[in-house]
Amino acid sequence: MNAAEAQQCQKELWKKYCADLRDDEVRKAEMKEKCLVFGDAKMKFGMEIIGEPSANGYPVYIALHGGGECPVPFINDRQWEHMGIYYKDSVKSGIYINPRGVRDTWDTHANPESYPLYDRLIEDLIAFYFADPNRIYLMGFSAGGDGVYLVGPRMADRFAALHMSAGHPNEGSMVNLYHTPIQLQVGMNDFAYNRNHVTVEYQLYLDRLQQENPDGYIHNVYVHVGKPHNFRDNAQESQPVMIDNCAWLHTGLVTKRMVDSNAVRFLEEFVRNPLPQRVIWELNTREYSEMRLTDSFYWLSVPSDVEDGIVIVRLEPKTNSIVVERDDTNGAVTALLRDGMLDLDREITVVFPDGTKSVHQVERSRQMMEETITDRGDENYIFSASLALCRRGGN
Repeated sequence: MNAAEAQQCQKELWKKYCADLRDDEVRKAEMKEKCLVFGDAKMKFGMEIIGEPSANGYPVYIALHGGGECPVPFINDRQWEHMGIYYKDSVKSGIYINPRGVRDTWDTHANPESYPLYDRLIEDLIAFYFADPNRIYLMGFSAGGDGVYLVGPRMADRFAALHMSAGHPNEGSMVNLYHTPIQLQVGMNDFAYNRNHVTVEYQLYLDRLQQENPDGYIHNVYVHVGKPHNFRDNAQESQPVMIDNCAWLHTGLVTKRMVDSNAVRFLEEFVRNPLPQRVIWELNTREYSEMRLTDSFYWLSVPSDVEDGIVIVRLEPKTNSIVVERDDTNGAVTALLRDGMLDLDREITVVFPDGTKSVHQVERSRQMMEETITDRGDENYIFSASLALCRRGGN
């Protein structure tokens, strides 16, 4: 199969895949009833389509409600209903989604079943409602902010950008957000769980990540002056925030400036690049991989039973090479490839961290495209070839 044949096959398979989803009675029912099921967990969701789509489809705003752990569902139900309108007026064109947390736990948006349900929701929105897979945004307030902290890094290759308000990171890692911009907001007087100070500490954490990788880890942090847990991240007018968050954290100095803190307007600035040339993947931050139905992250794949370590791999199109900068998996990484990433008709050189090299020839296959199209239900992640990145690797 040559490049032109692979491209045509990809188009045909994608068209058929979407048609099959739209004909699937289960998929049709879950979108009609606005309720997804995985095992014994159900994710209800509200949805509103606003405005007209662009040529690439509608952006999607997934808004996670507050609440969290409670003995009865009333609090979460009320917060869920409120999130149905909270950010909506700021969306001029898009699909506004407010999922109900699957259980009334502190991690209501990040139960193990939540992850495959988010995957399925995004797949359905792409197939049924012309959602743009490169403009899927995740946002949340309070317990919803906790959800953004937890879900965002584990599914970073799904999202164009993240917005976290008034949540707590629960010591979660942000390493996987190399290509996923995030904005954090908190009230200056949000003392519960030390959310105010921890938010700025995570600003410093993201600063360090960006210093190590200056081309990534885009982030922004607003501390709302004089505000408690609730503040206005959906306001149309400017809001007062701290000028120097770090000075406030370390010395208590309060300074003020006016900014546009609107969450939607931050998110809509960004479009996902699904096939970045360099990928940083912390495997520890996919602890629910036994529930998710994919072992892939961007264009890399590692078996789900490999639970620890970091992988850093980059493409070098000029030399038709794949450079393994770091591999803590002992050779368990596979590169998923398609035309445009490298020249698949030429030999591909794999360069290992110690400088040694191996040379491989890959072959395009329809089977590979069929396997990867169902992996994430995203046309951008249909791959025609794969290459094991081990010293005895093959195609």
